[in-house]
Amino acid sequence: MTLTEEILGQLPGDVLGSLRKVDNILASTRKGNAPVSTVVKESQQQLGTVDFDVVICGGTLGILIGTALILQGWRVALIERGILRGREQEWNISRNELQTFVELNLLSSEELDKAIATEYNPARVGFKDGAEVWVEDVLNIGVDPVYLLATLKEKFLQAGGELLENTSFNGVSVHPDGVLVDIGDGIKAQLLIDAMGHLSPITKQARNGQKPDALCLVVGSCAEYISSDSVKDWTAEFTQEFPKSETGDLLLSFTELENKCQYFWEAFPARDGRTTYLFTYMDAHPQRLNLEALFEEYLRLLPEYQEVELQQIKFKRALFGFFPTYRQSPLKTPWNRILPVGDSSGNQSPLSFGGFGAMVRHLKRLTFGTSEALRAKQLSAYSLCLLQPYQPSLTVTWLFQKAMSVGVNQNINSNQINELLSAVFEGMQELGEPVLKPFLQDIVQFSALTRTLIKTAVSHPGIVMKVIPQVGLVSLFDWMLHYVNLGIYTFLFSQSNILEYWIKYMPDSSQYYAHRLIDAWKYGSGSDYSLDGNWELVIGNW
Repeated sequence: MTLTEEILGQLPGDVLGSLRKVDNILASTRKGNAPVSTVVKESQQQLGTVDFDVVICGGTLGILIGTALILQGWRVALIERGILRGREQEWNISRNELQTFVELNLLSSEELDKAIATEYNPARVGFKDGAEVWVEDVLNIGVDPVYLLATLKEKFLQAGGELLENTSFNGVSVHPDGVLVDIGDGIKAQLLIDAMGHLSPITKQARNGQKPDALCLVVGSCAEYISSDSVKDWTAEFTQEFPKSETGDLLLSFTELENKCQYFWEAFPARDGRTTYLFTYMDAHPQRLNLEALFEEYLRLLPEYQEVELQQIKFKRALFGFFPTYRQSPLKTPWNRILPVGDSSGNQSPLSFGGFGAMVRHLKRLTFGTSEALRAKQLSAYSLCLLQPYQPSLTVTWLFQKAMSVGVNQNINSNQINELLSAVFEGMQELGEPVLKPFLQDIVQFSALTRTLIKTAVSHPGIVMKVIPQVGLVSLFDWMLHYVNLGIYTFLFSQSNILEYWIKYMPDSSQYYAHRLIDAWKYGSGSDYSLDGNWELVIGNW
């Protein structure tokens, strides 16, 4: 029996079975033979009167934009295949990002405080035999998904929203004047928002079963530390937190390449223990290790990472999943009246896991942009694609992802990735928080990136030269294009006040396109972030 079989077998439910089901999906994804159903069809018939302005498929994160839209005055229906409720595992985020909930009137300040389950400082970034950097107020807040979703669900229903739980999405027919969503019965709306995640059947059809360009595999657990006196008694009530549990890890590596993978660790204090993750970046080659094998590696290395014996760890929950990323992202669907958001859209960098954090970052922009699209009746495929624009601030991170992974048939120095990252973060620390903090929150800005590149190249030219054959000249030249665009977007946004002045004189349809242009420059340059904690996500509430 493997460690994975032994540990997961102790947890309630068929956790091992669930892990293997996800591994089967992963295997199909890597082979490029995952089944693709035709769930989106088009019709030239008129629907007539619609039941709702917006139908949202996928409730876990869909409830965020659903509640925001209904508070804007739109008629919204939300479809969830199970019961809409949050999981026990906390979502980690930075405090300044949470102000979006208050600004959109989704939560009061008091409710936001209740939603915060844990808070810690500082967090560590470190690499084997290299730099160790400590930062504060980055991903140091643990949000309670159970309370958050229950609160939003109540507000959604009180505002007149229609929640259809235990309801499966079977397909959608796109008509000239609306969409007809098949949930057994038909439900009519002006717009369908797809929040079903990266395995959404709409996303699969739009990508035509395309293999992802890269994957991030992640496994982990939430656990408690049992004192050495209680090791033999697994039912003992005497437990304590992990050593050093008042701190967290954002990106930590203490091993060299193993299984053609560089292992990275995260750790966060949780209300009922300590959450630890092991994740790694890779291409979609079928020979790569699967989640069960990675979980075995996690259990093998966890005692060394947490500085405890495996017998002293009382596991409470197991966590696992994979996140596909595509170079052609955010996704632009070919259909009118369908808007993918969150992980369905691929609107996150290949370095981040997407999910809650990526959704919150874009929530105000998407809420106001969708409202404006509905008001101006700009619901064509072209118009809606402008809500998920090209963002060089995300695209430039593809080179970073490639530098943090190694090809299945590629041979590099076993500690090369650690050496590179150590040099980069050492330089960013010397350049200060305006450079370091945005990057750790998945924000790439032209000035910060340029200063980091120059400092790393000057301080560690040998390490930089080693990266070029690792990533390849084609990838490097492609990255240079997006890097130049990052600078252009930064300049254009700095001049956007000129366009803003004329927007108010434009008709509604023209205002919609002008606002999307400014949003693209703003997010595409990382200018939505400022170090003082002010996440000004949009130009205003139009």
